[in-house]
Amino acid sequence: MGIRKAVLPVAGHGTRVLPATKSIPKELLPVVDRPALQYVVDEALEAGIEHIVFVTGRGKGAIEDYFDEAFELETSLAAKASKADILKEVQKTKLPAGAASFTRQQAPLGLGHAVWCAKDIIGNEPFAVLLPDVIVRAKPSCLAQMVEAYNKVGGNIVAVDPVPEERVSSYGVIAPKSRDGRLIEMSGMVEKPPREEAPSNLKITGRYILQPEIFALLEDQGKGAGGEIQLTDSMERLMEKQAFYAFEFEGEEFDCGSKAGYFEAVLAHAIENPETSKDARDIIARYASRL
Repeated sequence: MGIRKAVLPVAGHGTRVLPATKSIPKELLPVVDRPALQYVVDEALEAGIEHIVFVTGRGKGAIEDYFDEAFELETSLAAKASKADILKEVQKTKLPAGAASFTRQQAPLGLGHAVWCAKDIIGNEPFAVLLPDVIVRAKPSCLAQMVEAYNKVGGNIVAVDPVPEERVSSYGVIAPKSRDGRLIEMSGMVEKPPREEAPSNLKITGRYILQPEIFALLEDQGKGAGGEIQLTDSMERLMEKQAFYAFEFEGEEFDCGSKAGYFEAVLAHAIENPETSKDARDIIARYASRL
């Protein structure tokens, strides 16, 4: 069965970028001319995802509104011929009827619990998980690359990208077993290992394709790191029963969950956006002269 559904856990408080997220969901912080979450949704749609499950929390109603029809705004734009291009961009943000579900994670119990909250909507089929903190700029999209690999080997797949060896202790990394091009069979995962003990420098990036059997494991998964139900803990248990692969995608990743990562994402996308590229480069050059 192909990958038709994706889970986007968007219930987090965004504590690493407070106070901006006190009143705005972190997923809706703008990266140039659209919220960070839009880039992640676009990635999923490019990969052929037909239904997106947003796992939300209290105060996240603006996310549902963003992907809905904005009747008053669209009517106002439609009345002005000069706003036709803007109207088209606004209309692109709407998800087709029936293509999205919103379910609540009522308590911050961890990523594993957030994914588990989507189990009845996902049902008994493989699915993708995309962390909304992470924007991946790639052509084809990161998830599209993973789906292509999945169609060849099946099983479970996580996206990875290399980091300098001196930084491996800041990430979860995989233990490789064998490699075929960009596809790597895994023997395990290690969370934030000391540099000298790291099995590789390939960090887990925030994109997953998982089999539905993960839900039964999440159901009884005990608390792990940080006192939360961790997705990786259940993935390690599933690895004992099913094939697990890592896929080293082609592209550039931005961690918008941190202030520095968010700034980098804005900077990089401003440089590449045709509407802002020249101004962005001029501004960067001006400030670079002050360094």
